[in-house]
Amino acid sequence: MDELFETETDIAESAVKHSHGQVDPRMPLAARMRPQNLDQYVGQSHILGPGKLLRRAVEADRFSSLIFYGPPGVGKTSLAELIAQRTESRFINLSGVESNVAEIRKAVEGARQFQRTRNEVTTLFVDEIHRFNKSQQDVLLPHIERGTVRFIGATTHNPFFYINSPLVSRSQVFQLEPLSEEDLAILVKSAVTDPERGFGKKSLILDDDAASHLVRMCDGDARKLLTSFELAVLTTEPDAETGDIRITLEVAEDSIQRKTVVYDADGDAHHDTISAFIKSMRGCDPDAALYWLAKMLYAGEDVRFIARRIVIAASEDVGMADSNALRVAVAAQQAVEFVGMPEARISLAHAAVYIATAPKSNRAYEGINAALKDVAEGRTLAVPPHLRTRSRKKLGTEGGAIAEGETVYLYGHDYEDGYVPQAYLPEGRVYYEPSENGLEKRVAERLKYWREQFEQSQKDE
Repeated sequence: MDELFETETDIAESAVKHSHGQVDPRMPLAARMRPQNLDQYVGQSHILGPGKLLRRAVEADRFSSLIFYGPPGVGKTSLAELIAQRTESRFINLSGVESNVAEIRKAVEGARQFQRTRNEVTTLFVDEIHRFNKSQQDVLLPHIERGTVRFIGATTHNPFFYINSPLVSRSQVFQLEPLSEEDLAILVKSAVTDPERGFGKKSLILDDDAASHLVRMCDGDARKLLTSFELAVLTTEPDAETGDIRITLEVAEDSIQRKTVVYDADGDAHHDTISAFIKSMRGCDPDAALYWLAKMLYAGEDVRFIARRIVIAASEDVGMADSNALRVAVAAQQAVEFVGMPEARISLAHAAVYIATAPKSNRAYEGINAALKDVAEGRTLAVPPHLRTRSRKKLGTEGGAIAEGETVYLYGHDYEDGYVPQAYLPEGRVYYEPSENGLEKRVAERLKYWREQFEQSQKDE
């Protein structure tokens, strides 16, 4: 137990040092620039602004468990540390990547001892909580329930999908957004001027266009911004005459050569971006469709996945209004396989623009869904006798001959225009109602004529 106290005390003292502003100059700039109080925290005003729920809960010291989720570099860990500091509680930091059940139990036991002997509350922070498996997450539940620890989890994945429901139900969930360019501009300015955490002791000049480039290219990620800025500062020689370190646009471009795009292969950014792409094509906006397509391609999305979604949209959203959309989409899918990237982007763009600008109809899509629902939920309809194969005629009908009173199947091609009124479905159900859009308008006129002919034939009988 002495060994446990020594380890846990070291952790607690580390948190205290951080809160008192003692910053190790050997740490990376992104770590040094962590806020030391809520007033220094930048961004997330939608949950931390005056009067907002999280701000009220922290200031009143009235919370038990919290889950923060959002993209990397938006301040999840910093916020957890500040909450522990503001509520004067011990802070223990575990990693969902590195920690195991034994370490969780050890941390909880330490929290129990400090609670019993020193009346101190412990905030247990688990970064990347979605990396814990179900058993590891379940270990936390009784200790959260009993108030042994105050739990704060952080994740880049949607907790409603990646964290156990019992843990989510015991926690307040807050979504953190990518930082705005205004927020990032405040951060980089602080890095220039702060003498303790930043480069305030250096003679440093950051050109406005260089700052704007860094802010724009990091895509809302404060860690990426500060890391790139630090690289620019540390690799730039001071001016021989003035001694100034000047960060120009050229230096900034060199330090962050490729724009960071917030995009994960299986998380929210992936699903949200493909959703925006599909809805842009459906909404007849080729410009938006091209932008979201470009974002996915830039981020390295699987081009086969994109091609599949385009093929689906061709039938789901364009459908009978322009059946050529499906041909174009399938051709693009085949071109992707045959040509590969980077040229495949052209075929994908071709198909996306075609679908976005085509007339729209989802009537065939709605029709098959309605028919499937009837099959699944209703009485299964028997095939009418006149539509069955001749080899399946009723026993007793000699040689497949037509029995007296039996409905005869009429071969459409034997009649004018290839149509003859006859029933193909019992009970007269209607699943397909064509729209007036695009080429489907002609289909609507033709189908209306056929249905009127059939209704008349029923009356004549």
